[in-house]
Order: sequence, then C-alpha cells, then structure tokens
Amino acid sequence: MRTDTSHVVDLDGPTHYVDFGGPSDAAPLVAVHGLGGSHANWLAVAPRLAEDQCVLAPDLAGHGLTRPDHRATDVDANQRLLDRFLREVSGTPAILMGNSMGGLISILQAARHPETVAGLVLLDPAIPSPPGLPDPQVMANFTSYAVPGLGAAMLARRRRRLTPEQQVQQVLDLCCVDPTRVPADVVRRAVELAVQRQSFEHVDQAFLDAARSVIRHLATRGRLLAQMRAVRVPVLLLHGDKDRLVPVGAARLAARTLPQWHVEIAPEVGHVPQLEAADWTVDAYRRWRSSPSVLRAD
Repeated sequence: MRTDTSHVVDLDGPTHYVDFGGPSDAAPLVAVHGLGGSHANWLAVAPRLAEDQCVLAPDLAGHGLTRPDHRATDVDANQRLLDRFLREVSGTPAILMGNSMGGLISILQAARHPETVAGLVLLDPAIPSPPGLPDPQVMANFTSYAVPGLGAAMLARRRRRLTPEQQVQQVLDLCCVDPTRVPADVVRRAVELAVQRQSFEHVDQAFLDAARSVIRHLATRGRLLAQMRAVRVPVLLLHGDKDRLVPVGAARLAARTLPQWHVEIAPEVGHVPQLEAADWTVDAYRRWRSSPSVLRAD
C-alpha cells in the first residue's frame, strides 16, 4: 500500500514534493533527483528508507510537477531552491541523497551551507571523471544540448515522434544495464508524469538550461573538486560500474582524492542504482547510516 503524499509549497513559486512518511526522531532524508528526473526516481527505495526516518523528495524547478514558471532551472538556482526547501519544509540538518545532477546539487549545498546538512549519499553523482572516451550516445546528446537551437529541436522532435511510454523506455535504456529490473509501478508513474508534463510550458528550455549548467560545472574541474573537498559531513558514494553517463572512474577518482568518503561500486548496474538495484542501495545506505561517524554527525 502506498503511503506517500503529494504537497505543494511556495518557494518563489509552486514547488511540488512527496512526503513518504517515516519517524521524525532522526535527521530527515531529502532525496534529490537528477537531470530530467522527479520524485518518481525514488519510489523503489523511499518506502523502505521511510521505515527508519522521515523521507521527502522535492521536484526541482522545471522537473516533475514543479513547473519552471519564472524561475531559473540551472544547477545553482536549484541548489538555492533546495536550500529553501531544507530550511522551510524538511528542517535541518538533513541527510541529502542525490542522484546524478542531484548529487552535484547536494555537494554544493553541503559545501556552501554546511549547517543544513548532516550527511551526503551520492548515487552516480555528476562529478569529475578521469580522461577517457565518453559513451557515444551520451556525447551526442550533450553536444546537442550545448548547441543553441539544436537541443531544442531535438527535444521537440523526440516529443513528436515518441509516445510517453517510449520516452520513458528510451531514458531507462540509457540509464540502466537491465531496464526490466526497474519496478513496474515506478515505470507506470514515470509514464503518468510524462503525460502530465505534455501540457507544461517551457519544459524543454528548462531541461536545456539545467543540462548546460551541469556541463559548465564539470568543465570547471578545479573549482568543483575544491567544493567536494570543502564537504565536512560523512559521505557515502554509490556508483554503478556500467554507468554510461558518469563513468565509474569518477567514483574511483573520488575515492583516491577524498579517502574520507566511503565508496561502494555496484556490479552490472547503470546510472540509477536506486531504481535498478534498490535492495543493494538500501542495504548500503543502512550499513553506512549505522556507522559511528554518521551517528555522531546526525
């Protein structure tokens, strides 16, 4: 039985989030989705995580059911939105669980406002990788996003040619080693969201602005590494070893550069371990959560 409830709060505009419930006697866990994602990215793990603590999943500006409206939707703007969410909705300090772009945003939040964060759980975060050849499809997509006019045309053509079911399947094929591992109810919810968002205005531009800002942050490698080093809370980094979007080398580089971070690699898993390897993700989190350093920080 589903126990999650939807809410909308005014954070410089209507902002949607899902409350998965859970006890409030521990630091809240705030789950931050990635580029093009939503609260639905957490449906496979949030009910189990909510057995131990309160779990909330906001939709960032321009994503999920949070329309862009007049707001900026780049990484820094959504970090500021997350900061307001933590202070005005979830309470602080919170444990942030961030996937992909959401991991990058969570790192920035912890570095810029350490008083709001009790710990970081990063799932295939958008962080620097060692030099190497990128996945051809990923490279083609992000090259298109970066070119004025081309990215918008590509996204519009994709919407015209693909049904919502096909759009969701295309994303899962890129992000997963085996998309059939993603629970069917999560896929259904993703399709429902794709249908709902068909009537939203300016969502393609919102996506492109976010994508381009991720590229900019990764391009300023030294600055981003400095922000990662500035994080003073306990960090768990989980990464699929077959991730096509953020190579597993990024996690291994972080492990060498930041030995205080705890890093675990999931074999035969792609970019969204919380969907493709939900049991592994929850078990890894609970082991880390029960470690003395995290309990002291909580």
